[in-house]
Amino acid sequence: MTSPTVNVVRYSALVAGIFYGIAHRRTLQKAHDEEKIHHAIHDREHLIKEAKAAWKKQQESKKSGSGVVTDPEDPNFDLEKLFAKWEAEAR
Repeated sequence: MTSPTVNVVRYSALVAGIFYGIAHRRTLQKAHDEEKIHHAIHDREHLIKEAKAAWKKQQESKKSGSGVVTDPEDPNFDLEKLFAKWEAEAR
């Protein structure tokens, strides 16, 4: 048989551990939520930069007037049209 003092200490430690676990979980969850928000903001900023760069590239291609896409990464890139443009400029 255990003494009442040992039982009080045992159950006090159990309750304290449960409350510590709850408090620790809340701090970890808060840090995770803040990191998630920070990551989402960073992704939005990155997408905005990409969109601005694409818009700028589109505006520059409209200014050139020839309509020839000179960026090989662009899906509308046509090598033959680019060569024809260069030949016309060389004359």
